Amino acid sequence: MAELRLALDDAYAWEENAPNQLWMTQPIGNGEVETYTWAQAMDQVRRMAAHLKSLNLEPGTHIGLISKNCAHFILTDLAIWMAGHVSVALYPTLNAGTIEYILDHSESKLLFVGKLDGWEGIKKGIPADMPCISFPLAPPNDYESWDSIIARTEPLQGKPSRGADELAIIVYTSGSTGRPKGVMHSFGAIAASADGAEKVFGTTTEDRMLSYLPLAHVFERYIVEIGAIRSGMQVFFAESLDTFVADLNRALPTVFVSVPRLWLKFQLGVFHKLPPQKLNRLLRIPLLNRLIKKKVLTGLGLQNVRLAASGSAPIPPDLIHWYRDLGLELLEGYGMSEDFAYSHASPPGGGRVGYVGEPMPGVDVKISDEGEILIKSPGNMMGYYKQPELTAECYTEDGYFRTGDRGERDEGGRLKITGRVKELFKTSKGKYVAPVPIENLLNNHVHVEMCCVSGSGQPAPFALILLAEELRPKLSDSKVRAEVNAELEGLLKHVNQEVEAFERLQFLAVVKDPWLIENGFLTPTMKMKRSTLEDNYGPKTEAWYGAGQSIIWEE
Repeated sequence: MAELRLALDDAYAWEENAPNQLWMTQPIGNGEVETYTWAQAMDQVRRMAAHLKSLNLEPGTHIGLISKNCAHFILTDLAIWMAGHVSVALYPTLNAGTIEYILDHSESKLLFVGKLDGWEGIKKGIPADMPCISFPLAPPNDYESWDSIIARTEPLQGKPSRGADELAIIVYTSGSTGRPKGVMHSFGAIAASADGAEKVFGTTTEDRMLSYLPLAHVFERYIVEIGAIRSGMQVFFAESLDTFVADLNRALPTVFVSVPRLWLKFQLGVFHKLPPQKLNRLLRIPLLNRLIKKKVLTGLGLQNVRLAASGSAPIPPDLIHWYRDLGLELLEGYGMSEDFAYSHASPPGGGRVGYVGEPMPGVDVKISDEGEILIKSPGNMMGYYKQPELTAECYTEDGYFRTGDRGERDEGGRLKITGRVKELFKTSKGKYVAPVPIENLLNNHVHVEMCCVSGSGQPAPFALILLAEELRPKLSDSKVRAEVNAELEGLLKHVNQEVEAFERLQFLAVVKDPWLIENGFLTPTMKMKRSTLEDNYGPKTEAWYGAGQSIIWEE
């Protein structure tokens, strides 16, 4: 581990060798931005690190950070590490109760408060006696400000180092399976993951990336923060959902990573302007083909992307094919909070649709007799904070992490995820149903934004259907509703022809309310909370089964 280039080592190298190179671009409102060269960024890091040292905290003190993505998030991580402490990032969408729980459980002694929505609710979860430091883009508050500290503090000198075996971050899981767990990662595991990504993807100072998925999650922390500190690529930040297109066009990324739900939204946005039948017809015309592809990708702000990837949840194969037909090689990857998202990836030119890729360098994988994916990764966690028994349960006797995912591998070693071990449910006929493959079939339809297959203890499974966002406002028109109903009838028939007899869906239930992070139906990384959905709609299922209809509209 000693020879690894740790994150601070990389940052010092850029500061010394490329001080004037542009690193981060931060929107500050009204179309204006603030930029940071490596010298400017590290000057602020050193000043904040000096301030943290002046507080005389115990070495390795846990310091909290709650903010939407912004340049100061990354600057804060570096300052915390340089000062000899541990960073504990919280999702900016958490409710007050969860914030209070994490700050208490993690034993955080200080909190950085950044760019946030819903501040009135969030601050109720912050203890009144918790010392706080406020980012420049934070909502109005009475905390000491970042800028005032930087202005009065001399920068910390030298190159303070950390050990590879030292704790760097505690990442609290998004809570899709209950109380958030504190996943501990060392500087060495983070560095080993950066090494592997550098070998596979080869990002450089010429690459550009837009940061908008939550930095509090290991995926964005690994790909964007650690990736940029290692490779020197430029990082642009999104200002808000309303300015996302403008932010994307400012960044013109060469690397773009998203989640299935957003890849689908991009597609639906294209279809809103250019119906799929017309688009397919235009793409079949040789003289127009290349022009149309370029126009569509330019409209999405993705015309310069050389590396596009999807992660976090299963993505329908048809959606991958659609992007590839446009000339964007959309690749899948697979990782978990517990292995710093360092597990599997599809290298450019080597992906297989429906598979999340091959093991990253140094990763060992095997499938248990029960079909569970077992991973031994250089990025594996140090354990769950204050939960040694749970940590022990998650590893096999020979040191493999039990992912909880079911999977299979092809002859080339590429991995296919076939569902969650605990997501299997049994119908009243005694048959086990794996929901994810059925959900993938449903999600292929242009009208379906998300779905959830359920039916434990019932004679047959059914699916909850959330229709595409653009379609929902039009459903008050009886003609549109009738057309959608007919489409769903066809979808149900098609899916039931593709699955085993015991997996056939009895009905599709079209739900009214959107599934959002804010209402607790999605995690901060936009994975659906299956148990929450089932608890919410459970009281209605008996009536739905009794209705004897194939398409049911929630009233």
